[in-house]
Amino acid sequence: MSVVDRLAHPIVQAPMAGGPSTPELAAAVCDAGGLGFLASGYRSAAQTRDAIGAVRERTGRPFGVNVFVPGDPTVDQRELSRFLERLRPEAGRYGASVGAARFDDDDWQAKLELLSADAVAVVSFTFGCPPADAVGSLHDAGSEVWVTATTPDEARLAAEAGADAIVLQGVEAGGHRGAFLDGDEGEAFGILALLRLAARDVDLPLVAAGGIPDGAGVAAVLVAGAAAAQLGTAFMCANEAGTDPAQRRALQSERPTRLTRAFSGRQARGIVNRFMDELSDGAPFAYPHVHYATAPLRAAARERDDPDGFNLWAGQAHRLCRDEPAGEIVRRLASEAQEALRR
Repeated sequence: MSVVDRLAHPIVQAPMAGGPSTPELAAAVCDAGGLGFLASGYRSAAQTRDAIGAVRERTGRPFGVNVFVPGDPTVDQRELSRFLERLRPEAGRYGASVGAARFDDDDWQAKLELLSADAVAVVSFTFGCPPADAVGSLHDAGSEVWVTATTPDEARLAAEAGADAIVLQGVEAGGHRGAFLDGDEGEAFGILALLRLAARDVDLPLVAAGGIPDGAGVAAVLVAGAAAAQLGTAFMCANEAGTDPAQRRALQSERPTRLTRAFSGRQARGIVNRFMDELSDGAPFAYPHVHYATAPLRAAARERDDPDGFNLWAGQAHRLCRDEPAGEIVRRLASEAQEALRR
């Protein structure tokens, strides 16, 4: 029996790198009967180890850790240089400097070694499919391996690689697209279409993500074949989340969302603001180079409580998110889903 089958409620808290995902949030979701996740993205292996320990201090229930799969370090240097020049006036606005645009692998090997030596219930992957030896090592340690897919083809590749479950991320989702390759070619699937296509091709538990704001949305994906729903934006206003105050206010606004590469060099969905409007055109395919270049600017904007100067990651249904304790969110979602299914 898989981890998702043992949950009291078919609700997974999405790993949200960069601050919102805290040990307190993951533990509260687990204690309420869902599956909480830590985001190891932008954390070192040592920081990830400490965060795992902090979750274990707060709950004895199963939880997950998400890992970024490293991409290709090759970028178009001329495009990147032009974009860095465009960032300089933005940096001046906040009295900041443009950061060093560089590549790293997000401490990939050290995290795999950590999670193979000190197993958690689930290790999920974003931005690609882990190699067979990594999947085997995590299985040997006793962890389930989940892989994020944004297309039916990616779902099939993940299944062939030995994944125990597939996290299907629709284009409605907030934050970074979990695609194996960040490109403009191909079709962007909404979660229901993606779920039905993957259910035809893959005989594994499917965890549906993207634009699921409430219990009725949870019920909808369960009816369409998901074993559970993964929600990120719905937990960003939770008391235990590490979401920036300016972003909390924006989440409960009526402002639209859009995909952009301007903040990180990789497609991600956020609430439209001045930075996105002024810098999205021509933003290069260059992750994590652009992420590191914009990091000082974004930090300075947060310090000034200026929501126009940093990324406001959010899904398309963000205006339905509520300011509640995480446990209450899980219980409310479960109750709403049961009522929707009864109706």
